[in-house]
Amino acid sequence: MYIADKNPSIISGVKMARSPPKRGTDYEKQKAAEHGARHVGGPGKHDYERGATRGEVKCRDSPVTKPELQRLIKQKRITEVESKGGFTGPAVEYRDRYRSNVKLFSRGKKI
Repeated sequence: MYIADKNPSIISGVKMARSPPKRGTDYEKQKAAEHGARHVGGPGKHDYERGATRGEVKCRDSPVTKPELQRLIKQKRITEVESKGGFTGPAVEYRDRYRSNVKLFSRGKKI
């Protein structure tokens, strides 16, 4: 009997990658812990909170755009955004000019 017969997630002794939705949730939990916050998650909710601070985590290669940042700030009342793909120039300019209280992080570094 082979190892893969006992556990289908292991093939030739190598563990397979998690599915994309679970990988995103794992990333959200990791970033929440790095920010010293509690993971919330769920559809339509913010991803983490620390007191009155609400944070959103984007685990993707494409950058966060200005309209998306505006929607996050207005609808979800987000005060921190962590993005693996970074932010577009207009999104950073919008934050600098109109929403200076919002913190932007790209791969763990503050912008």
